Amino acid sequence: MSSPLGTYRPFSPADIQQTRRRAEPLLAPWRWLTRPLLQGLEHLPDRPVMLVGNHTLLGFLDAPLMMLELHRKTGLFPRGLGDHDHFRLPGWGHFWDTMGIVDGTRDTCARMMTAGETLVVFPGGAREVFKNRHQRYQLLWQGRLGFARMALAHGYPIVPFAAVGADECYRILWDRQDWMKSPLGPLVRILGLREETLPQLLAGIGPTPMPMPQRLYFRLGPVIEPGEFGTDGADTAACQRLQERVKGAVEAELQSLFRVRQNDPRRDLLPRLSDAVQGFYR
Repeated sequence: MSSPLGTYRPFSPADIQQTRRRAEPLLAPWRWLTRPLLQGLEHLPDRPVMLVGNHTLLGFLDAPLMMLELHRKTGLFPRGLGDHDHFRLPGWGHFWDTMGIVDGTRDTCARMMTAGETLVVFPGGAREVFKNRHQRYQLLWQGRLGFARMALAHGYPIVPFAAVGADECYRILWDRQDWMKSPLGPLVRILGLREETLPQLLAGIGPTPMPMPQRLYFRLGPVIEPGEFGTDGADTAACQRLQERVKGAVEAELQSLFRVRQNDPRRDLLPRLSDAVQGFYR
Protein backbone atom coordinates (compact mmCIF):
# COMPACT_ATOMS: atom_id res chain seq x y z
CA MET A 1 0.00 0.00 0.00
CA SER A 2 1.32 3.42 -0.90
CA SER A 3 2.04 5.98 1.82
CA PRO A 4 -0.35 8.91 2.36
CA LEU A 5 0.52 11.99 0.33
CA GLY A 6 3.09 14.18 2.02
CA THR A 7 4.52 11.35 4.13
CA TYR A 8 8.29 11.51 4.33
CA ARG A 9 10.26 8.89 2.48
CA PRO A 10 13.96 9.09 1.61
CA PHE A 11 14.75 9.82 -2.04
CA SER A 12 17.37 7.65 -3.70
CA PRO A 13 19.68 9.13 -6.36
CA ALA A 14 17.36 7.54 -8.94
CA ASP A 15 14.34 9.23 -7.33
CA ILE A 16 16.12 12.58 -7.43
CA GLN A 17 17.04 12.21 -11.09
CA GLN A 18 13.48 11.21 -11.94
CA THR A 19 12.14 14.24 -10.08
CA ARG A 20 14.52 16.51 -11.95
CA ARG A 21 13.49 14.97 -15.28
CA ARG A 22 9.87 15.75 -14.42
CA ALA A 23 10.56 19.26 -13.18
CA GLU A 24 12.91 20.61 -15.83
CA PRO A 25 10.51 20.47 -18.81
CA LEU A 26 7.72 22.02 -16.71
CA LEU A 27 9.95 24.83 -15.46
CA ALA A 28 12.00 25.43 -18.62
CA PRO A 29 9.80 28.14 -20.22
CA TRP A 30 9.46 30.07 -16.94
CA ARG A 31 13.17 29.68 -16.21
CA TRP A 32 13.97 30.95 -19.72
CA LEU A 33 11.79 34.04 -19.19
CA THR A 34 12.82 34.84 -15.60
CA ARG A 35 16.51 33.92 -15.77
CA PRO A 36 16.93 33.16 -12.04
CA LEU A 37 20.05 34.50 -10.36
CA LEU A 38 21.28 32.53 -7.33
CA GLN A 39 23.93 34.07 -5.08
CA GLY A 40 25.60 33.04 -1.82
CA LEU A 41 26.37 29.40 -2.54
CA GLU A 42 29.64 29.87 -0.67
CA HIS A 43 27.61 30.04 2.54
CA LEU A 44 26.42 26.43 2.26
CA PRO A 45 28.35 24.29 4.74
CA ASP A 46 29.36 20.75 3.91
CA ARG A 47 26.59 19.24 6.02
CA PRO A 48 22.77 19.15 6.08
CA VAL A 49 21.07 22.46 6.83
CA MET A 50 17.68 24.05 7.19
CA LEU A 51 17.16 26.72 4.54
CA VAL A 52 14.80 29.35 5.96
CA GLY A 53 13.43 32.25 3.94
CA ASN A 54 10.59 34.46 2.80
CA HIS A 55 7.60 33.06 0.92
CA THR A 56 6.69 35.13 -2.11
CA LEU A 57 3.31 35.67 -3.72
CA LEU A 58 1.64 32.32 -4.50
CA GLY A 59 4.87 30.48 -3.68
CA PHE A 60 5.07 28.26 -6.76
CA LEU A 61 6.35 31.08 -9.02
CA ASP A 62 9.89 30.87 -7.69
CA ALA A 63 10.43 28.23 -4.98
CA PRO A 64 10.66 25.31 -7.45
CA LEU A 65 13.16 27.27 -9.55
CA MET A 66 15.32 28.00 -6.52
CA MET A 67 15.41 24.29 -5.64
CA LEU A 68 16.21 23.38 -9.23
CA GLU A 69 19.03 25.95 -9.39
CA LEU A 70 20.47 24.58 -6.14
CA HIS A 71 20.51 21.09 -7.58
CA ARG A 72 21.95 22.23 -10.92
CA LYS A 73 24.78 24.15 -9.27
CA THR A 74 25.58 22.05 -6.17
CA GLY A 75 23.94 18.64 -6.56
CA LEU A 76 22.01 19.39 -3.38
CA PHE A 77 18.39 18.20 -3.38
CA PRO A 78 16.52 20.12 -0.66
CA ARG A 79 13.17 18.82 0.55
CA GLY A 80 10.44 21.38 1.15
CA LEU A 81 8.03 21.38 4.09
CA GLY A 82 4.61 22.21 2.68
CA ASP A 83 1.32 23.40 4.13
CA HIS A 84 -1.07 20.61 5.10
CA ASP A 85 -3.71 21.93 2.67
CA HIS A 86 -1.52 21.11 -0.34
CA PHE A 87 -2.04 17.41 0.26
CA ARG A 88 -5.81 17.67 0.60
CA LEU A 89 -6.28 18.89 -2.99
CA PRO A 90 -6.78 16.16 -5.61
CA GLY A 91 -4.00 16.14 -8.17
CA TRP A 92 -2.15 19.07 -6.61
CA GLY A 93 -1.10 17.07 -3.55
CA HIS A 94 0.12 14.21 -5.73
CA PHE A 95 2.22 16.62 -7.80
CA TRP A 96 3.94 18.08 -4.72
CA ASP A 97 4.48 14.59 -3.35
CA THR A 98 6.28 13.49 -6.52
CA MET A 99 8.44 16.62 -6.34
CA GLY A 100 9.71 15.61 -2.89
CA ILE A 101 7.64 18.10 -0.87
CA VAL A 102 6.40 16.70 2.44
CA ASP A 103 3.65 17.62 4.87
CA GLY A 104 5.26 20.07 7.30
CA THR A 105 4.57 18.40 10.64
CA ARG A 106 7.05 18.31 13.52
CA ASP A 107 7.21 14.53 13.35
CA THR A 108 8.06 14.65 9.65
CA CYS A 109 10.66 17.35 10.24
CA ALA A 110 12.27 15.29 13.03
CA ARG A 111 12.45 12.22 10.81
CA MET A 112 14.06 14.22 8.01
CA MET A 113 16.64 15.74 10.34
CA THR A 114 17.48 12.30 11.72
CA ALA A 115 17.98 11.14 8.13
CA GLY A 116 20.29 14.09 7.39
CA GLU A 117 18.10 15.81 4.80
CA THR A 118 18.51 19.45 3.79
CA LEU A 119 15.18 21.17 4.37
CA VAL A 120 13.50 24.27 2.96
CA VAL A 121 11.20 26.07 5.40
CA PHE A 122 9.00 29.13 4.91
CA PRO A 123 7.88 30.19 8.40
CA GLY A 124 5.38 32.69 6.97
CA GLY A 125 3.54 29.87 5.19
CA ALA A 126 0.14 30.72 3.76
CA ARG A 127 0.21 34.18 5.35
CA GLU A 128 2.97 35.22 2.97
CA VAL A 129 1.66 33.28 -0.03
CA PHE A 130 -1.76 34.97 0.25
CA LYS A 131 -0.41 38.31 1.42
CA ASN A 132 -2.30 41.59 1.23
CA ARG A 133 -1.40 44.22 -1.34
CA HIS A 134 0.57 46.31 1.20
CA GLN A 135 2.63 43.36 2.50
CA ARG A 136 5.12 42.93 -0.34
CA TYR A 137 8.28 41.22 0.98
CA GLN A 138 7.12 41.48 4.59
CA LEU A 139 7.99 38.53 6.84
CA LEU A 140 4.75 37.47 8.53
CA TRP A 141 6.29 35.18 11.12
CA GLN A 142 4.32 36.19 14.19
CA GLY A 143 4.15 33.22 16.54
CA ARG A 144 5.90 30.92 14.06
CA LEU A 145 8.56 29.25 16.21
CA GLY A 146 8.32 25.69 14.91
CA PHE A 147 11.45 25.87 12.75
CA ALA A 148 13.44 27.34 15.66
CA ARG A 149 12.25 24.62 18.05
CA MET A 150 13.30 21.90 15.62
CA ALA A 151 16.68 23.51 14.90
CA LEU A 152 17.47 23.82 18.59
CA ALA A 153 16.31 20.32 19.47
CA HIS A 154 18.33 18.72 16.66
CA GLY A 155 21.28 21.11 16.51
CA TYR A 156 20.49 21.82 12.87
CA PRO A 157 22.33 24.76 11.28
CA ILE A 158 20.17 27.35 9.54
CA VAL A 159 21.03 29.08 6.27
CA PRO A 160 18.79 32.14 5.81
CA PHE A 161 17.81 33.01 2.26
CA ALA A 162 15.87 35.69 0.44
CA ALA A 163 13.82 35.61 -2.76
CA VAL A 164 12.95 38.69 -4.81
CA GLY A 165 10.96 39.11 -8.02
CA ALA A 166 7.85 36.97 -7.69
CA ASP A 167 5.95 39.55 -5.62
CA GLU A 168 5.94 41.79 -8.71
CA CYS A 169 4.67 39.11 -11.10
CA TYR A 170 1.06 40.00 -10.26
CA ARG A 171 -0.96 43.00 -9.17
CA ILE A 172 -3.23 42.26 -6.23
CA LEU A 173 -6.70 43.57 -7.02
CA TRP A 174 -8.52 41.97 -4.08
CA ASP A 175 -6.97 40.53 -0.92
CA ARG A 176 -8.10 38.90 2.30
CA GLN A 177 -8.81 42.26 3.91
CA ASP A 178 -11.24 42.93 1.08
CA TRP A 179 -12.80 39.51 1.63
CA MET A 180 -13.33 40.16 5.32
CA LYS A 181 -14.79 43.63 4.71
CA SER A 182 -17.19 42.30 2.09
CA PRO A 183 -20.61 40.69 2.80
CA LEU A 184 -18.82 37.33 2.62
CA GLY A 185 -16.67 38.12 5.68
CA PRO A 186 -19.17 36.79 8.25
CA LEU A 187 -19.60 33.62 6.19
CA VAL A 188 -15.84 32.99 6.34
CA ARG A 189 -16.03 33.10 10.14
CA ILE A 190 -19.18 30.98 10.34
CA LEU A 191 -17.62 28.26 8.17
CA GLY A 192 -14.41 28.37 10.18
CA LEU A 193 -12.27 28.94 7.10
CA ARG A 194 -8.64 29.94 7.52
CA GLU A 195 -8.55 33.66 6.86
CA GLU A 196 -4.87 33.49 5.93
CA THR A 197 -5.62 31.17 2.99
CA LEU A 198 -8.27 33.34 1.35
CA PRO A 199 -7.08 33.73 -2.25
CA GLN A 200 -6.35 37.05 -3.87
CA LEU A 201 -7.81 38.31 -7.11
CA LEU A 202 -4.75 38.86 -9.28
CA ALA A 203 -3.88 40.40 -12.62
CA GLY A 204 -0.68 39.58 -14.46
CA ILE A 205 -0.01 40.60 -18.05
CA GLY A 206 -2.79 43.11 -18.63
CA PRO A 207 -6.02 41.70 -17.22
CA THR A 208 -4.93 38.09 -17.80
CA PRO A 209 -3.82 35.49 -15.21
CA MET A 210 -0.47 35.09 -17.00
CA PRO A 211 2.29 36.22 -14.60
CA MET A 212 4.56 39.08 -15.61
CA PRO A 213 8.02 37.53 -16.21
CA GLN A 214 10.07 39.45 -13.67
CA ARG A 215 13.64 38.34 -13.17
CA LEU A 216 13.96 36.12 -10.09
CA TYR A 217 16.74 36.65 -7.57
CA PHE A 218 17.83 34.36 -4.72
CA ARG A 219 20.51 34.88 -2.12
CA LEU A 220 21.81 32.62 0.66
CA GLY A 221 23.22 34.20 3.80
CA PRO A 222 25.87 33.05 6.29
CA VAL A 223 25.01 30.02 8.38
CA ILE A 224 23.45 30.51 11.82
CA GLU A 225 24.41 27.89 14.40
CA PRO A 226 21.50 27.13 16.77
CA GLY A 227 23.92 26.11 19.51
CA GLU A 228 24.46 29.83 20.20
CA PHE A 229 20.89 29.86 21.54
CA GLY A 230 20.87 26.57 23.44
CA THR A 231 19.75 23.03 22.78
CA ASP A 232 16.25 22.99 24.29
CA GLY A 233 13.49 23.19 21.71
CA ALA A 234 10.99 23.69 24.53
CA ASP A 235 12.72 26.91 25.64
CA THR A 236 10.35 29.46 24.12
CA ALA A 237 12.57 32.43 24.94
CA ALA A 238 15.55 30.82 23.19
CA CYS A 239 13.35 29.95 20.20
CA GLN A 240 12.17 33.55 19.97
CA ARG A 241 15.75 34.82 20.01
CA LEU A 242 16.72 32.38 17.26
CA GLN A 243 13.66 33.31 15.21
CA GLU A 244 14.49 37.02 15.49
CA ARG A 245 18.10 36.36 14.48
CA VAL A 246 17.01 34.41 11.38
CA LYS A 247 14.31 36.94 10.53
CA GLY A 248 16.84 39.77 10.69
CA ALA A 249 19.23 37.82 8.48
CA VAL A 250 16.54 37.19 5.85
CA GLU A 251 15.57 40.87 5.88
CA ALA A 252 19.23 41.83 5.39
CA GLU A 253 19.53 39.48 2.40
CA LEU A 254 16.34 40.97 0.95
CA GLN A 255 17.89 44.42 1.11
CA SER A 256 21.02 43.08 -0.59
CA LEU A 257 18.92 41.62 -3.39
CA PHE A 258 17.00 44.86 -3.86
CA ARG A 259 20.36 46.56 -4.49
CA VAL A 260 21.44 43.79 -6.86
CA ARG A 261 18.21 44.14 -8.80
CA GLN A 262 18.45 47.92 -8.92
CA ASN A 263 21.84 47.68 -10.65
CA ASP A 264 21.10 44.67 -12.83
CA PRO A 265 21.27 45.48 -16.58
CA ARG A 266 19.16 42.37 -17.23
CA ARG A 267 16.39 43.20 -14.80
CA ASP A 268 13.98 43.96 -17.67
CA LEU A 269 12.69 41.34 -20.06
CA LEU A 270 14.10 42.63 -23.36
CA PRO A 271 17.81 42.40 -22.38
CA ARG A 272 17.18 38.88 -21.05
CA LEU A 273 15.47 37.85 -24.27
CA SER A 274 18.34 39.31 -26.27
CA ASP A 275 20.80 37.18 -24.30
CA ALA A 276 18.64 34.11 -24.71
CA VAL A 277 18.34 34.56 -28.47
CA GLN A 278 22.13 34.83 -28.69
CA GLY A 279 22.50 31.63 -26.69
CA PHE A 280 24.19 33.15 -23.65
CA TYR A 281 21.75 31.63 -21.18
CA ARG A 282 21.14 27.93 -20.86
